[in-house]
Amino acid sequence: MGNGGSVPKPFGPDAAMVLKKEVLKDPARVPETEQAVFAAGCFWGVQLAFQRVPGVVRTTVGYTMGRFSNPTYEEVCSGVTGHTEAVHVVFRKAEISYEELLTVLWDRMDPTAKDHQGNDYGTQYRSGIYFLTNEQKAIALKSKAKIQEKYSAEIATEVLPAQHFWPAEDYHQHYLAKLGQSHEKGVCTAIRCYG
Repeated sequence: MGNGGSVPKPFGPDAAMVLKKEVLKDPARVPETEQAVFAAGCFWGVQLAFQRVPGVVRTTVGYTMGRFSNPTYEEVCSGVTGHTEAVHVVFRKAEISYEELLTVLWDRMDPTAKDHQGNDYGTQYRSGIYFLTNEQKAIALKSKAKIQEKYSAEIATEVLPAQHFWPAEDYHQHYLAKLGQSHEKGVCTAIRCYG
C-alpha cells in the first residue's frame, strides 16, 4: 500500500511548471475532455499529483493490464492477476496537453525501476503509459525516448494499448487527500505516501 514511511518526494521544476499553469477561468466553456491511464507505483501519490494539475477534471485509482475481471486489492497484491495499480485521468484538452500530463508522470517515478517504485515491490507497482488513441501512443513513445536520454539504465516503463480499467475499492479513492494532503490545483508541496 504505497511507500510506507517514505520520504516525501518534491516536484521537479518541469512538473511544477505544469502544476502552476494558468487555465481558463470558466471551465464550462471547455467541454471537450480526453482520458488517459498511467501507472507509476502506488496509485495514491500518483492520483494526488494529477488531482493538482490544472485542467484535470477527475481522477480514479484502479487496476488494469491484468488477466481477471473486477479484481480486489488483495488479489492484485498477490501478483496472481497481473494487474498494475493505475490512475485513470479525465482532462480538458484545451487546458492541459497529454505531453504535460506525461511530464508530471515522469516526475513521480523512477522510470528505470522494474516492478517497483520506492519501497514498494511487486508487479502491481510497475510503471506504464496505457494509450487510448494512436495519437497518445505516438506522444508516449516520443516522450519515453526523450526521457531515455536522461538515464544510462534502460527505461522500464511500458507503453501499451490500454485494457479495461477496474476502479479500486472506495477506500483507495482520493486516499491521501482524505488524510489531509492538499489536492488543490497548482499545489507543489511534496507528496508523502504511507499506508
